Amino acid sequence: MDDAIMQRVQVWKDGNYDDAAKQEIARLEKENPTELADAFYRNLEFGTGGLRGIMGIGTNRINKYTVGSATQGFANYLNKTYPGGTIRIAIAHDSRNNSRQFAEITANVMAANGIKVFLFEALRPTPELSFTIRQLGCQGGVVCTASHNPKEYNGYKAYWNDGGQLVPPHDKNVIKEVEAIASVDEVKWSGGEANISIIGKDMDKQYIDMVKSLSVYPEVITRQRDLKIVYTPIHGTGIMLVPEVLQRFGFTNVHIVEEQAKPDGNFPTVVYPNPEESEAMSIGLKKAKELDADILLGTDPDADRVGIAIKDKQGNWVLMNGNQTAVLAFNYIIEARKAKGIAQQNDFVCKTIVTTDMIDRIAAENNVKCYNVLTGFKWIAELIKEKEASEHYTIGGEESYGLMIGSQLRDKDAVSAVALLCEMAAYEKDKGRSLFEKLIDLYVQYGYYKEHLISITKKGMNGQKEIAEMMDGYRNNPPSTINGSPVVQLLDYDLRKGKNLQTGEEWPITLPVSNVLQFILADGSKISARPSGTEPKIKFYFSVNTTIKSAAEFDSIQVKGDLDKKIQGIISDMGLK
Repeated sequence: MDDAIMQRVQVWKDGNYDDAAKQEIARLEKENPTELADAFYRNLEFGTGGLRGIMGIGTNRINKYTVGSATQGFANYLNKTYPGGTIRIAIAHDSRNNSRQFAEITANVMAANGIKVFLFEALRPTPELSFTIRQLGCQGGVVCTASHNPKEYNGYKAYWNDGGQLVPPHDKNVIKEVEAIASVDEVKWSGGEANISIIGKDMDKQYIDMVKSLSVYPEVITRQRDLKIVYTPIHGTGIMLVPEVLQRFGFTNVHIVEEQAKPDGNFPTVVYPNPEESEAMSIGLKKAKELDADILLGTDPDADRVGIAIKDKQGNWVLMNGNQTAVLAFNYIIEARKAKGIAQQNDFVCKTIVTTDMIDRIAAENNVKCYNVLTGFKWIAELIKEKEASEHYTIGGEESYGLMIGSQLRDKDAVSAVALLCEMAAYEKDKGRSLFEKLIDLYVQYGYYKEHLISITKKGMNGQKEIAEMMDGYRNNPPSTINGSPVVQLLDYDLRKGKNLQTGEEWPITLPVSNVLQFILADGSKISARPSGTEPKIKFYFSVNTTIKSAAEFDSIQVKGDLDKKIQGIISDMGLK
């Protein structure tokens, strides 16, 4: 173990840390020095979204000391930003092990720093926290969650006064304040308990009323109230609100997946509590088949992501990917607002740059503006703030199973998404059709778009360096063709510059700096390369499309095979296998 690690360990052994932490250090020194080194080899990074990591003792772990230090830094920034006034902050947590403890520590530290704290009485979905910040006029918020990570993880997401996660300049400024906390002795652990108010049912009611107001066709639900719905919270917070929201919408035939109904930070029935994983949806799928349900929905532990399954024309269950779900949801909101006569001239929708361009096409053909932002809902929130004086936001989303309907909160919201997706299924059933058939109709109308994602991890100490070299190669020597199709455009979000590789024309990209490259091919294909900022990992997003003339053509093995072949050809040609 090198000297720097040993020094960090010694600080914990000598400092104001509890006996349990010191005993665990002694145990690891004796039994597992490798794990001890990993726990102390660095300080867990407070990134632009907050903290996320494995729970345990050490500077590189999520524990009461790293959570307390992060909170002290955030509190210092709030007090510097809002001098002299009353500062208010809302705090929530998910179903993970230790989440309640971390939320209470966060509340105590904030309160000891003179900040008025609104702490939820028990676990709640993350989107309700975003809503609460806005409802109570808070200057910030924190939710203790690691979203859909495995059970060993926990985390800490920081929010600003609009209900969105931190964006520049606040993100970097908070990071500086957190990094400036040199010792746990600088953390104000207690002394402001009178500043803490417990909240719960009253806020639930306000939030549920807001979600209910998003319903576009309540009269359709009245006719289709017995739509057979299967829902799984995957051991998370969704159970707190989703069943009640569905009831308030008017649905009477809702079946909860009992094996996954109880909040449990050990997530006993799944490896990854993530509705993007078919394994996490498998128990729900089994129940949906047994009941011959109309739709299956699953939410992740903090209920901000939703996955759905629906039946195809042959009655086989199909898990929708995030792009397909987003296409259905965006189109529904655009079409329904038109049909109901509530569409406004200044309506707009928003998606991330790696989400299907089929949404851009739908929006354009319906004369609705579609904005593209960097990956992450904080950028959708920031765009709403920028546009809200002159334009009207209706829906936003991203390919990683996130949707945000309406602007009364500023983060992805699986609770309202579940309700709207069920309303969409009821709307199609009322016409004697399924959501799957609607999706095929959209493919016929706007083009058949197919997306694929691969994630490549470069292991070892040189992993980050290899990924940086890969990005430099693409940036400085972009391929002229990929899979036989000329590369027409290179979009470089790090240099904030777009370039037509055939004419040499260049133009500025107005989004914030982000290490993302996109290749636009002559055949309409798009490839996006996006490295992780914290792990030796790089994601490649592929989007290809073709035209189909009829629903029958969609069923053609050749059409699907051609697009699959194109994606595999791109992967092979780029040497990504």
